[in-house]
Amino acid sequence: MKSLSLWTGCLVTTLAVLFFLGLSGIVLALLGKSIFFSPQERVGVVEIKGLLTDSRTAIKQLDRYRDDDSIKAIVLRINSPGGAVGPAQEILREVEKIRTKKKIVASLGTVAASGGYYIASGANLIMANRGTITGSIGVIMQFTNVEGLTKKIGLDFFNLKAGRYKDVGSPFRTMSPEDKAYLQGFLDNIYQQFVSDVAHNRKIPLAKLKNLAEGRIYTGEEAKQVGLVDEFGNLPDAIERAGRLGGIKGKVKAVYAEKEGFSLLRLLLGQETEESLSNLSLPYPEPAFLPSWFK
Repeated sequence: MKSLSLWTGCLVTTLAVLFFLGLSGIVLALLGKSIFFSPQERVGVVEIKGLLTDSRTAIKQLDRYRDDDSIKAIVLRINSPGGAVGPAQEILREVEKIRTKKKIVASLGTVAASGGYYIASGANLIMANRGTITGSIGVIMQFTNVEGLTKKIGLDFFNLKAGRYKDVGSPFRTMSPEDKAYLQGFLDNIYQQFVSDVAHNRKIPLAKLKNLAEGRIYTGEEAKQVGLVDEFGNLPDAIERAGRLGGIKGKVKAVYAEKEGFSLLRLLLGQETEESLSNLSLPYPEPAFLPSWFK
């Protein structure tokens, strides 16, 4: 009986130890840290893709890498034609703040144009493929006039407004020369912000950048020739470069930002579509950092 009790006690103890070790492993895996070893030095990758409609996810990921001491540098992987002005400016501002603490390398994928390039300009280094589509430094707003169509089908629309320009851009009336001049001044101001920010970040004289801008698109090869891109390379090259800039001596490993929490809408439609739906409530077009051929 004593022998049986001894074996039973050993078995229970062994199972308890194994359970504890297994539970500890799960907790440590979830936390992504170890209390026994110092975290491995890595490069954090932030992906910016699709239309720019919201800045919260990108900023959250950037800030997480900024505060993580094991992350020695950051790669911005950009596959975006641009998008709304506000989100692009918010992400750029965060990049500008973080680059003084940690090196940031922008890796331009298939397309990194307009707002996509605007964000990239804030990095310490920009890398692209020779065939990457980039540039398109400009601002666009597009409007539709359905006044003729509505009259043809017998529909009338009336605007009640307080403020001369409150219905500027309405699709139900023809835009007056005064309206066009007002909107053009509005776009010119945003364009000046775009050009000034890129010139400052890339250390290109403003007059020279204005000649490079004007909404022109460039291949990665052309962009390097005019100073909009620093080096050629793919994503692994950018990760390696960032690691060296961040002081990593051995093999450079990358970590990707965690996916956002579960969303049925995101599951069915994808993240970009989900974010874009937030813009459906806008009554009129908004200014955008986009290539003219995209809209």
